[in-house]
Parts: sequence; structure tokens; C-alpha cells
Amino acid sequence: MKIIKLDTINSTNSFLKEMSQNGACDNFTVVVAKHQTDGKGQIDKKWITESGKNLTFSLLFSDNLLIINQKYINLAVSLAIYETLKKIKVPNLSIKWPNDIMTDTQKIAGILIETFIRGQYIHKAIIGIGLNVNQETFPNELNRATSLKLVTNKEFDLDAVLVDLLSALKEKLAVVTQKNFSKLEAAYGKALYMKNVTTDFRDNHGKVFTGKITGISKTGNLLIEDSDQQTLEFGIKEIKFA
Repeated sequence: MKIIKLDTINSTNSFLKEMSQNGACDNFTVVVAKHQTDGKGQIDKKWITESGKNLTFSLLFSDNLLIINQKYINLAVSLAIYETLKKIKVPNLSIKWPNDIMTDTQKIAGILIETFIRGQYIHKAIIGIGLNVNQETFPNELNRATSLKLVTNKEFDLDAVLVDLLSALKEKLAVVTQKNFSKLEAAYGKALYMKNVTTDFRDNHGKVFTGKITGISKTGNLLIEDSDQQTLEFGIKEIKFA
């Protein structure tokens, strides 16, 4: 595993993407930055982080996986972070669909996965991860964010956390390569945020309804059972908590 450490960069995902396009990357090449000037988050959002306090890195995963199985990359990466944080006793962990790592109702880590397609296969994936480690204050717009230090009252060595995370990522992505998908589905289902809890949702048309999360579909969409016991399926941008 090759690890490239940088001080400041626009985005680790963009940097690694360019490297891989130039053919200068082996599988599991990792790019870590102390600071990103244009960090990327889900759904065109920016990942805002305090320089030198957190982990922001990207990893190249190259495996000819059928497109229909791409959700398993997300499941594997989410579980790798979830299980790493569980080992260091972060309380009340869960995975908020599709891939926010939560402690109680606060977000502690996020994931952005960019895939590159050849025919029916995912040729490679750039996996970007942001984990809040030692940051103690966040901007007002990130009022639901927290960090390892805030929830454990401990200062963490960034390199040590990175080593543990990379080990877990390699282990979980090996499960994808081995196509042991049922193992990933079972573990992800147990960790799913607000699963089987009745609450209110708002769909992308503004309709508010009551239901409960029951799991994810074969394509990775969220499954919600409404008050009429009908199972509804939603993709990213199509549903949120009301």
C-alpha cells in the first residue's frame, strides 16, 4: 500500500483521480492531506475541516466489479469506518444511509465514492473519507458535526487512527473482491441509523409521511415502510428526515 502525504491540496479525490488517469497508481494507493482547499462531500457539498486536526484522505480501489454490485463498495467502506470507531469506543455508532457515520444524532465521518465504468464493470473507484478527529469547534452550518475528541474527551494520534482505518478498509474491500456480499449486507443492516424506528420523512416532492426504515434494496436505495405497510424505495436526493 503506497501512502502519499501532502500538506495542502485542493481535493485528495481530485489529486488521486488525476494520478490514476496518468497511470501512476497501484491498487490501494492512498493520498492524505492535512488541509483541503476544495474538499468534496456528497451531493456536490463541500467537506469543511480544520487544518491538521482531522483525517482527509482518498484511496484507489481497482476491481472489475459488475455495476449492479457497486453498492457493496459503499457498504464495505462504511463498515470499515464504523468498526474502527467501535474499537476505540465511540458511543452509539450507526451508519446513516447511504454512508454518514453517526454517533447519536451527530455526524463524525463522511464518504464520497467516485466510480469509473468500463462496459458492465466498475474499473476503479476513488474512495474519499473525511473523519473528524481532534477538531473541537465547527461552523454554525455544521451544527450536527462532532469529532472523536469531543465524544471521548481524548486527543488522538492521526497517523495511528489512519493505520487502523486503512487496515479495516483493506479487510472489508477484500470481502467485496471475494463477493461475500451477504456478509456485508447483514452487518450494514444491523448498523443502519434509525432502522425500524417510526419517524417522519419528506420526499423530493415535499410530501411528509410517517414510516420506518427497513433496509436497503438490491441497488442500494433506501427502503421505508409507510403507515399503510407499503414498502417505498428512494434514491439519494429523493428522501430526508422531516
